[in-house]
Amino acid sequence: MRIRHITTRFALMLATAALVPLMAFGVWSLATLQGSIRASVVASALTVVDREAEDISRDLAADADVLNALATDLQDSGLGGWQQDRLLRNYAARFPQLREIAVFDEAGAAVATNRTGGSNLSVPPDPGLRIDGIGLSPVQIDKLGVPVTRTSTRLTRDGRASGWLVADIGLADVRALVHEIRIGTRGFALLIDADGRLLANGAPERRPLALGARLSPNPSRGAAGASATWHEYQDEHGESQVGASARVPGTNWSLIVEQPAADAFASATHLERQLAFAALTALILVLVAGVLAGRRFIVPIVQMERATQALAAGDFRARVSVSGVDELSRLARSFNGMADRLVQLQQDIKNQERQVMFGRVVAGLFHDLNHPIQNIGNNARLLLRDDIDRDTRELVRQTLERELIELRHFMDDVRHAAQPRPLDRFPIDVNASLSEAIEAVRAEGVRNLVAVSGRFAPGLPPIDGDRFALGRVYRNLLTNALQATPSGGSVTVSTRRAGDAVEVEIADTGVGIAADRLNVIFDDFVTTKGLGLGLGLATSRRIVEQLGGAITVDSEPGRGTTFTLRFPASAPRAIEAAS
Repeated sequence: MRIRHITTRFALMLATAALVPLMAFGVWSLATLQGSIRASVVASALTVVDREAEDISRDLAADADVLNALATDLQDSGLGGWQQDRLLRNYAARFPQLREIAVFDEAGAAVATNRTGGSNLSVPPDPGLRIDGIGLSPVQIDKLGVPVTRTSTRLTRDGRASGWLVADIGLADVRALVHEIRIGTRGFALLIDADGRLLANGAPERRPLALGARLSPNPSRGAAGASATWHEYQDEHGESQVGASARVPGTNWSLIVEQPAADAFASATHLERQLAFAALTALILVLVAGVLAGRRFIVPIVQMERATQALAAGDFRARVSVSGVDELSRLARSFNGMADRLVQLQQDIKNQERQVMFGRVVAGLFHDLNHPIQNIGNNARLLLRDDIDRDTRELVRQTLERELIELRHFMDDVRHAAQPRPLDRFPIDVNASLSEAIEAVRAEGVRNLVAVSGRFAPGLPPIDGDRFALGRVYRNLLTNALQATPSGGSVTVSTRRAGDAVEVEIADTGVGIAADRLNVIFDDFVTTKGLGLGLGLATSRRIVEQLGGAITVDSEPGRGTTFTLRFPASAPRAIEAAS
């Protein structure tokens, strides 16, 4: 029986290459790798949390040493009230973590304090928690988010109790230490007390879970004798987290170091990918061997690949020769049918694009011609009336002339869109030509309540240009600016010299242009308005480039648009000829 089906041929090739044993070996390797890396990550996290908990305990012990030293100075010096105040202030100045310090007698009355105006402290009840003889009251969080604990210690004199030393200690160093703890790229730490209250959070932007949600019922312990435990849970966003916790020696606080599981086991994932890549490489080698062994089977696939590439490159004549009745032959016939259909679809799309472009041109022509033609018709009918006076007739005549000029300009834009006319070149005073353009549109600005102003740099060199053509450019840009600027806005025209060039800047405070439209606004038949033929900016760019200049645009929606025109200054000989 001849083997004709692709699935049968592939099954024989892969069985010959022994893919099943290779895949079994890969699965076993991945499982072994995950176990060893997991054990390594757990051990590392437990070591970190134990070490950092010891560091926090040492910071607390250092603060306790300071208070013990102060208590010794108070007991051995025999200082009076104001002298004790001074001693307390000296200690507060030397150790900024001492927020407020006070000495109380046995009756609980304050006899000395570092605070001007009297002490806010009082002798706290026995907290039951002590570090080096210093009692630690429950931690409170101040307005700046810094944890503060009230400490107390007994004062004695001549072997008898003589009062209390009470101090509020800011644990800013402890908070900073917690903030600095990082594991991996997203691992952070937090410090909580026995009631589950958050004392310090290494990632303030994240809202931590309650203690009970972080500590799983069956945590894994660290090495024998270690206080740290290992936990796995999901955070409030459903992301899998792993963490280690340890009790801070000498306190009832717990330090928790949390890290996303994806981050903790990133190295394992990386190694898994490497192993998968190695397995894939081996698979490719096996497939290559199969291809070499069954070249006659691969040849039709290569032909299909070449035809597909040719079709993707735009050669719609590409076809695949068909022979046989197997799956590849049916696929080749389907490909040829698809290519025939693509040719038909391409022709249909071209026809549709021509129809859409024609419709757009007709709509644009209607929009741009309708207003001036309607004005001409209305004013022509007005001239036929016998009851209008001379002033009205003169106003009608001016209106007709203005609309006819607009029609000529429009027809020039349409004609020159296909073939730009040659421009005359004469030295032109940029500031003077811009002043004329501003005056021509100032009335429209007044009607629209938009201020039009100019800021011209003195002493600019002339440029070589066509006065009429540049006037069209300025008119297009100024008209667009006025139409885009709401009432109360402004349009500013400024000039400046930039090396051997002259720059003209037309800026408005209008609605702006969307970023995805900036790269096409200078194309023919492209407009940001609802209607119109879209030739103004395209014509302006052609004129500027014909004069050897360049035009750029910068816009921010809602803040306005700035067009910058850059022209080369006239050559010295042109300036001399003009003089």
